[in-house]
Amino acid sequence: MSIDMAQNQLLEKIRKIPPAYQQEVEDFIDFILTKTRVPREKRKIPRKIGLLKGKLQMADDFDAPLDDFKDYM
Repeated sequence: MSIDMAQNQLLEKIRKIPPAYQQEVEDFIDFILTKTRVPREKRKIPRKIGLLKGKLQMADDFDAPLDDFKDYM
């Protein structure tokens, strides 16, 4: 059986499903597609170093104890 024939049979079966269930089929297909995506570390797209430089800031009191924990210190 050729791929085109198998795809046509699959589409014909989907057309026979009531519309409410067609949405479930679409959701399942989306789920399968997310499982089959290539992980970032296996892609051949190099990361750009320093892409977010200057976009993030850390508060000066980042390491200071929180007021909520005064009773425990």
